[in-house]
Amino acid sequence: MLLKRGMRIGIWAASLLAVVILLFIGSRITDDRSHKGDNADFPEKPITLIVPYAAGGGTDATARALAKAAEKVLGQPVIVVNRTGGGGSVGLMEGAGAKGDGYTVTFLPAELTILPHLGLLPITYEKFKPIAQTNFDPSAITVRQGAPWQTVNEFLGFAKAHPGEVKMGNAGTGSIWHLAAITLERETGVKFAHIPFEGAGPAVSALMDGFVDAVPVSPAEVKKYVDEGKLRTLAVNADKRSDALPGVPTLEEQTGIHVNFTGTWRGLAVPKDTPDAIADILAGAFIKGTEDKAFREYMNVNGLGLLVKDGKAFSRQLKESDDTFAKMIPELGLSRK
Repeated sequence: MLLKRGMRIGIWAASLLAVVILLFIGSRITDDRSHKGDNADFPEKPITLIVPYAAGGGTDATARALAKAAEKVLGQPVIVVNRTGGGGSVGLMEGAGAKGDGYTVTFLPAELTILPHLGLLPITYEKFKPIAQTNFDPSAITVRQGAPWQTVNEFLGFAKAHPGEVKMGNAGTGSIWHLAAITLERETGVKFAHIPFEGAGPAVSALMDGFVDAVPVSPAEVKKYVDEGKLRTLAVNADKRSDALPGVPTLEEQTGIHVNFTGTWRGLAVPKDTPDAIADILAGAFIKGTEDKAFREYMNVNGLGLLVKDGKAFSRQLKESDDTFAKMIPELGLSRK
């Protein structure tokens, strides 16, 4: 009797242990599948791509072209949202503060490494997790077709003889193009009246409408109007001529002056707390998007410079740029910190 009872207890205990083991193994498998499924199924809804400038500029144009290309890889819409204000600070703050779930990506301009040193942005590039750099564009000096200056020497000569009279539009106080114009002033001995706008697009529109006399934005941002005969680019501030406007000489070719300020870069990032696995999926999709035939044709036709780097290389670019402007801005007397 006791033997039978002991056997029953032993069998019951063994059965209970087997159930516990099976439940434990099952939970581990389910949990593992759940984690893998989260990444494998990403993305499950549209992705927002924040552009911190108004529509119409080079940053916006590049972002929209890349969004269309990346959609083909991700299988979900990539919706471009323009968040303007504060020379780019409004959009950058929103992007950095977004939920780190991969559904908000920010298109970073070079201003991310400029505005903090001007006291205009309370965050730095370290609040983001970079996933890819996409392009690079030089600065260029452009005026209306009907302007009295046929060459950059004539333009600079007039500006030097009439200090503060030439209205130079830019993409916002502290923007890359604002600094490009200030650097040109320093290197050539002229003085402009700097007029800020919420992005390069509005600045170019202001030039077209006669509200400003010139803009220092990229060739890509004026190419359409130059080709239509409405604007005239006088010089490209780069080491070599731009593929967008190959007939336009560099500033150094015409004046012998080398301005150590070549242009702007743009790239993509997610909030810093975004899981690496999700960031990697996004990086792969956007980098693959830069290889898309339609995207490359769009970039070429519109004169947008293509320069692709992965997240690690882009992180190094951000640090180098931040170090550069940390030194340059106080030297220009612009620091408000």
